[in-house]
Amino acid sequence: MSNEEPGSVGPPYFDVTAVPNPSVWKQKRRLADAMRRVIAHMVLSDAPEEELSAAADALERYADRLASHPKLTRIMGHPEAANAGNVAAFFDQSPLIGLANPLAPPITIARSGPLAASATATFGAAYEGPPGHVHGGFVAAAFDEVLGYVQSLGGNPGMTGRLITHYRRPTPLHVELRFEAELVREEGRKIFTEARVYAGDELTAEAEGLFISIPRDRLEGLASRRAKPEQV
Repeated sequence: MSNEEPGSVGPPYFDVTAVPNPSVWKQKRRLADAMRRVIAHMVLSDAPEEELSAAADALERYADRLASHPKLTRIMGHPEAANAGNVAAFFDQSPLIGLANPLAPPITIARSGPLAASATATFGAAYEGPPGHVHGGFVAAAFDEVLGYVQSLGGNPGMTGRLITHYRRPTPLHVELRFEAELVREEGRKIFTEARVYAGDELTAEAEGLFISIPRDRLEGLASRRAKPEQV
């Protein structure tokens, strides 16, 4: 886990070595990365029918092979930063930042000040909306994750109550994007946050997030009621 002091400028907020069976998770991350490559190539591929059929056969066989193995008996850490309760928590399975989740671009986030954070991400062809640009829904989801992280820096984290995204211009694919976010103020249980995303020096979108702090026992109750992995 990260051992950065509050208010320090530190590394990304999860330690990719702090997991049980690190050699196993190393291979999970490797497999997830390979699956990202498959997805990226598949959406653009004009391969012949026989090549696509052979690939589908191989993937179907491997999906059956993975299904034959035991499932995780617990979720590793939390799937998102907003309600983890610890900005150094472990998020390998997150759909947005998880190194072991092929759905994730992934996004990398680090604290840049006492109540601020920076993040980077590169979206490939699988995330395309307007030609050559990121689908607006994924831009909003990225903001939700980055703002979820920064609101937790206040020490009394909550869940998203409102997210407003202002699209200034199309956000390009295949370019490293930079997110800048900060916790602006707190009013009782309300946590107000703001963020921007840049492609180089060009602002492409802005967001305003309102988070509502909720008691820790309610979060624990949600966690206890979620489906166990073996039930999925």
